[in-house]
Amino acid sequence: MPSFKNKTIFITGASRGIGKAIALKLAESGANIIVAAKTVEEDARLGGTIYTAAKEIEAAGGNALPVKVDIRDEEQIRQAVEEAVKTFNGIDIVINNASAIQLTDTEKTEAKRFDLMFNINVRGTFLVTKHCLPYLKKSANAHILTLSPPINMDEKWLDKHIAYTISKYNMTMLAMGWAAEFRKYNIASNTLWPATTIATAAVKNLLGGDTLIQMSRKPEIVADAAFYILSKAAAVCTGNNFIDEKVLEAENITDLSTYAVNPGGPLYPDLFL
Repeated sequence: MPSFKNKTIFITGASRGIGKAIALKLAESGANIIVAAKTVEEDARLGGTIYTAAKEIEAAGGNALPVKVDIRDEEQIRQAVEEAVKTFNGIDIVINNASAIQLTDTEKTEAKRFDLMFNINVRGTFLVTKHCLPYLKKSANAHILTLSPPINMDEKWLDKHIAYTISKYNMTMLAMGWAAEFRKYNIASNTLWPATTIATAAVKNLLGGDTLIQMSRKPEIVADAAFYILSKAAAVCTGNNFIDEKVLEAENITDLSTYAVNPGGPLYPDLFL
């Protein structure tokens, strides 16, 4: 199996859910993980803090640096990157996972929620990558992986929650732009998105409760897909919009039943697929 020993990975939103699952997967092969997230006191509805995630990462075999950072604040991003480099002497991989969601139509989307989604999903993703870039340029196999969907302009993806949709599509446009812009530096940039809903606090609390959780897959499917993407040579794996199950199929992993919360039960397709 590929090894991430001595590789340093900056993951936004890594205190829980998909971000933490990716961190734990990479930690199993010895990675250094920067847990860049806001949560320092646990919320019973969400679970996890940067400190509890760091303990799990270290127990899994990695090294962890928990850093409180709100990616809406550029100075906090800058300080987090500086602390990461001071601790681990560089950054090899950036995973843009942090995201805000609000599935409302135009009339019901308040300005503050619109701003929240764009400040985190778009501006935050841009600034995290910008400040990590000088160190990615020095890495032997640098990757940027952004958790966002393929762009599909069919109106059914636009008419129900346009503000959220375009914020996520902006993340994908950034990732594809970076694939072109950073190719000369041998920095890969790709996106990754799940084929089904994933059993996270957001799905439970905001989308469909326990019913939808039972029709979802575990975050580990996205983590395993990320592991294989990030294992590739940057020069030959860039500019792709990956779907988790397709990544695993390419690795000859076709039995995905173990990823289901309810093996054998129905699965709910992701809202963008």
